[in-house]
Amino acid sequence: METRSPFKSQGGLARLAGAVRYSLNGFRQAWRGEAAIRQEVAVCAVLLPLALWLPVSPVERIVLIGSLLLVLIVELLNSAIEAAIDRVSLDRHELSKRAKDFGSAAVMLALLIAGISWLTLLAPLIIALID
Repeated sequence: METRSPFKSQGGLARLAGAVRYSLNGFRQAWRGEAAIRQEVAVCAVLLPLALWLPVSPVERIVLIGSLLLVLIVELLNSAIEAAIDRVSLDRHELSKRAKDFGSAAVMLALLIAGISWLTLLAPLIIALID
């Protein structure tokens, strides 16, 4: 008996094209419907060029850029959790609240990682400029 979902593609280039299309649609919907995504993208629009310009090692540059992307990834996952919960029911329920709070906590941790990464790597540069 076949247990494969009828909604799954068979693979190949058609699957890849579909995945790109779904991803772009996800970005578009997140941009339109999620203020947090727009705010975080605005911060990334400032910090990403700064990460490329700063005199840091390639590994440090990856940490700076990766921490920004981590925030966006976790925010997208948090938004997906919220959408799924709201799809099931808009009624207040303790389990729904817990799921949304867990997602929010994950975003906060991603922001903390980004903040610590940027402060740790920028502090020596700022101190060198001051001295």
